[in-house]
Amino acid sequence: MLRILSKSPSETKNWGKRLSELLRGDEVIALSGDLGSGKTTFVKGLALGLGVSEEYIGSPSFTILNEYQGRLPLFHFDFYRLEDLQDLEGVGFWDYLGQGVVVVEWASKIPMAIPEEALWIHFDFWDSEKRYLSFEGKKGRGKELVEGLSLRSYNQSQF
Repeated sequence: MLRILSKSPSETKNWGKRLSELLRGDEVIALSGDLGSGKTTFVKGLALGLGVSEEYIGSPSFTILNEYQGRLPLFHFDFYRLEDLQDLEGVGFWDYLGQGVVVVEWASKIPMAIPEEALWIHFDFWDSEKRYLSFEGKKGRGKELVEGLSLRSYNQSQF
């Protein structure tokens, strides 16, 4: 696990950009945390890092899914208004897995839908600006991404 303190929304966005550099297009990234904790800000950074114009990036709270085309396809889901696996069937969630980068806000609402090899990122409030971001990948691609971010974090702290 990698836990970092982000001191501002801009820094949270930069962590999304850092992660985007490691992506190859077959990942699932599961986000959890309270309302306003930085999940959408992080996704904006990730999308920017993939070459998506910021004007198009928003929260899919009401639409359930936003699709973006950048260096890799990005499928941004929001489970906030969903209740169960049947709801996921209705939006075609399973069809997107393996077709690009799948990011899920509020993933903890339906955790059984998230593959074992996913990268989980939990957002905790420190104060009104600062957030703790905890990156965890138990196996496969998720674990590789945590290791890659850890290395980048270490290298950044050396300068």
